[in-house]
Amino acid sequence: MIVNAIKGFNDILPGEIEKWQHIEATARRVFGCYGFAEIRIPILEKTELFARSIGDATDIVEKEMYSFVDKGENRVTMRPEGTAGVMRAFIEHKLYAADAVSKLYYMGPMFRYERPQKGRYRQFHQIGAEVTGVKDPKVDAQVLTMLCHFFAELGLTEPRLEINSLGCPDCRPAYRTALKEFLRERLASLCEDCQRRFETNPLRALDCKGAGCKEATIGAPSVLDHLCGACDDHFAATRRHLEQVHTAYTINNRMVRGLDYYTRTTFELVTGLLGAQSAVAAGGRYDGLISDLGGPAIPGIGFAMGVERVALLLDAKEFRTRPDLFIVALADEAREKAFALMCALQRAGVTVEIDYEGKSLKSQLRRSDKFNSRFSLIIGEDELVRGMAVLKDMDRGTQQDVALKTELVLGAIS
Repeated sequence: MIVNAIKGFNDILPGEIEKWQHIEATARRVFGCYGFAEIRIPILEKTELFARSIGDATDIVEKEMYSFVDKGENRVTMRPEGTAGVMRAFIEHKLYAADAVSKLYYMGPMFRYERPQKGRYRQFHQIGAEVTGVKDPKVDAQVLTMLCHFFAELGLTEPRLEINSLGCPDCRPAYRTALKEFLRERLASLCEDCQRRFETNPLRALDCKGAGCKEATIGAPSVLDHLCGACDDHFAATRRHLEQVHTAYTINNRMVRGLDYYTRTTFELVTGLLGAQSAVAAGGRYDGLISDLGGPAIPGIGFAMGVERVALLLDAKEFRTRPDLFIVALADEAREKAFALMCALQRAGVTVEIDYEGKSLKSQLRRSDKFNSRFSLIIGEDELVRGMAVLKDMDRGTQQDVALKTELVLGAIS
């Protein structure tokens, strides 16, 4: 009986994993330039962490979390997102005691039970970054600029940056009231989920993808018209700093995000290349989250991107690695020499492949082509007698004789 993977849980195979490694390496390099350090957090957390941080009325907590009771009768959840876990670690280990300003990034799998679709799975992977301890809108602009820099380093002109402000606990209640009054007359046109969330989370109707909800929310009041003076000033300063450093953006006043902890600046990087689910990365400020989780009153801002969706944008690019050398060995003694030479070169940092089955010269050269090797080294009985081998440059189509010594072969292919 063949046992297949669980629906929505995917293998990442050779040929694809090189793309992921490139994305991760680019993130580490770019984020490092901005002073971020990596943090690794557990996959399993207490369920209350996500209920308190994400919000009881969100789709994630209501319908999507993988939660269960473990053998110790503890209610636990496989992490559906990374920010809550990072902030839990920030508080638990008192990272704020050394410096309230921290810059952390993470990468790894997340879990949500939702309908699998292109680039969105039940086990999916995120790369995220968080900054704590800074209220200044300059950090908003810096985080957004870093995110755009990352995509530029990948060679992607898509996606594009959209920003909004959700206000703060002082000004958002008045906006919620105004929006509910607007939606109340259109309640029958909203989808079942938006009707259910009408009292607890009416803002979600603004970014619902349902046709009825899109039509019903045309002309809805804008959150930007209900910002208090402090939030309005913060959003204006964020835009000014983005323009100062030439980070392009557009304002999307319907962007609300799906997590309750967001305040003030929110943002998405969106593309039209991946269907209806256009967001590739998203985030925002969460100035009350750390205190809500039992920590000090320290502000924060961060984002997460979906690695699967970034990989789809890179789909046409080639990331498979190629060996530096393929050693073609003819006859038993030559295969012994090839094996020893391969190991010596690998210890020197060279990527080397050989044939293990004693195939013909033609078959081994075909295998070298299949690997797309930069060089092929041919060792036969005559070459062993002469102490020389034929080195073929597979890109240029040239060849030369080289002595069968590790340091000379290494020099010839360097």
